[in-house]
Amino acid sequence: MSLARPARCLFCSFSRAASAGPRVPSRQFHLSSVRLSDQKPKVPEVNKAPEGKTLDEIYREVKLDDFKHYTEEEKAALREHYTPEQIAAIEAGEKTIDPKDLAEQFRLRRDPMRLKYLDDFSVIEPGVDKHVRAPKTNSDYNATFKTEDDFMEDFARFFTESSEDPQPADFVRFLETNRVTHGKEEHELNGHSALSPNFLKDGETLEHMGDEIVPRPQYRTRFGELTYLNPEEPNEAEKRLFQVTGYGREYIKSLYIKDLVIRRVSNQTRLGKVPSMSVVTVAGNQNGLMGIGIAKSDEIVDACQQARARAVKNMQPVPRYEKRTIFGDVEGKVGAVELKLMHRPPGFGLRCQHLIFEMCRAAGIHDIAARVNRSRNPMNTVKAAYEALMSQRNPEDIARARGKKMVDVRGVYYSGKGVLSRRERRTA
Repeated sequence: MSLARPARCLFCSFSRAASAGPRVPSRQFHLSSVRLSDQKPKVPEVNKAPEGKTLDEIYREVKLDDFKHYTEEEKAALREHYTPEQIAAIEAGEKTIDPKDLAEQFRLRRDPMRLKYLDDFSVIEPGVDKHVRAPKTNSDYNATFKTEDDFMEDFARFFTESSEDPQPADFVRFLETNRVTHGKEEHELNGHSALSPNFLKDGETLEHMGDEIVPRPQYRTRFGELTYLNPEEPNEAEKRLFQVTGYGREYIKSLYIKDLVIRRVSNQTRLGKVPSMSVVTVAGNQNGLMGIGIAKSDEIVDACQQARARAVKNMQPVPRYEKRTIFGDVEGKVGAVELKLMHRPPGFGLRCQHLIFEMCRAAGIHDIAARVNRSRNPMNTVKAAYEALMSQRNPEDIARARGKKMVDVRGVYYSGKGVLSRRERRTA
């Protein structure tokens, strides 16, 4: 047996001519679709030309002869739809407009604000045309609603005047045409205002119709404008502040409140930068209580109100020596801001930065010196000063921790009379 023929037959089976059935593609190693040799490329179908003329063809074919004056037959047809005054206006417009301008400037609008109609201007479009309002003479300011007795009389009149065999349509017609007010019929059926009938006076209500109108009190704001809102009445935010703190309105008014830092900040999001206003406020009673509040809002007025409310809520007692200065020297550090507050003798005053000056003024501190090192960021300066004031060590706590008893040496030396003046010391 020869091996040549089987080998030739084996190789011939892979030839293109020997394959009787459809060719099976080999495995693909890429994402593109398999295209067989017997497939034909798809040819996109060409849309047929639309019947009629396009707008561009109309633009190109517009001629001067297309804009002719109305013939007698056309005028007769117009008289069937329009009044003589409208016909006169149409003829005046035809004489005024030059046909040459129409032929040169003729265009059909394609913008979104175009009119929905082209030639028929007898149709009223709500978004374009103005509604026909009733005249003001239809208004009746003395009109009043009917009472239950009036409606009972109307129903009794309907049943007495109706036939022996009334139809449902008669009753429906009676309900539709029956009036609900006393006064001008035009006022109810075709009032001047399309929204609501204007038969109530200013300040008059349905419950107290016909009664004497009591004018509402008006108040003048700090900008000189008149308003019906009483500025003395607390709003919702003030009521919540009263409930949380327990302070009254007069006490909060007596507090020293000052906006220290007002700046514009922005938050970077995936939609872009969102701007807002940031406010730092200090509040105190100038007698040992002081607190700061920080708030953010889109509007500066809202941010100030929130910051002031938070400052009042955060008020805490500040240690003071002789109710005028601090106990020793204290330091505070927030971020890159480092500051030092130093106690001073009576009459020294507040020799410090303006932000620390306002905080000491709110807390009731009168003699102090301050030194701000490194950065002078306003917000961090306020936080560092607040941290330094609250970090004071009370001598009584130190003595209690050491198991000692603290005694005022001057009070003992001057027979318990406390701190004496220089003249009293001489006479003592």
